[in-house]
Amino acid sequence: MAHPQIAAFARLADGNAKPVRKIEGQKTLLGRTMHSIVYDEIHDEFVVPQQFGQAILTFRGGADGEEVPVRVIQGSLTQLRNPDRLGLDPVHNEIFVPQGNSVLVFSREAKGNVAPIRVIKGPDTQLGASALAVDPVHDLLVVGGTVRGVGSRLLIFNRTDQGNVKPKAVIGGPKSGLAHISGPFAVYPAKNEIIVSVRGSSNESNEMSSDKCFVGVWSTQDNGDVPPRWTIGGPKGILRMVRGVDLDPKNKSVIVTDKRLNAVLTFYFPEMF
Repeated sequence: MAHPQIAAFARLADGNAKPVRKIEGQKTLLGRTMHSIVYDEIHDEFVVPQQFGQAILTFRGGADGEEVPVRVIQGSLTQLRNPDRLGLDPVHNEIFVPQGNSVLVFSREAKGNVAPIRVIKGPDTQLGASALAVDPVHDLLVVGGTVRGVGSRLLIFNRTDQGNVKPKAVIGGPKSGLAHISGPFAVYPAKNEIIVSVRGSSNESNEMSSDKCFVGVWSTQDNGDVPPRWTIGGPKGILRMVRGVDLDPKNKSVIVTDKRLNAVLTFYFPEMF
């Protein structure tokens, strides 16, 4: 069984580096399955979903050791069901949680057994939400997941949408290469970009094909079956099973996690920025 912890490394760490600090222990309320973590640079906090506890945990940015979360969203009113990933809008103080056929929106400062402040849900939404990212500058919400009978898609909504609303745009199809959106992705509002980790497609043994594993960059202004503007990985690339992506705009870098490599990889990508 995996040991529940969050490890922090130096930005320039390389190879078999040791973490500079670790958040772990019973008081942290962390579970062994955490597939998302979002840092709030404005308020110096980070937020993680707790799948087994049906909860959202917020820690201070400098948390270390067996530290208690500063806030916990949990309870019957939350509508949380095995929350696996989330997105954060620190500008408008909101947390977004994909829940399959819906997206739940909470106040960033919410704690305890609280209801969402908004819910996107209904047949017109086309939601099969597994991951999402927020563009607070252009008031957009980008949701990734599987549309029934169609396949993996990126759905673009207005940030403040609620109820049974149609997406503003839908990106996906054979040319896009969006075979399987594998985990947390990112948006870069300064260039209207969406940066997505694509795990690949399944073969007859239900194993993921690494030759179709890549990180792709699309525009929030795209719509339809649009190929990525840039890619990292692909055929004969270093990536084997990407699980998430994040950005370091200050250093013009893209950070990628890979399950099969059991590694965090940083790519210098000035063209994107």
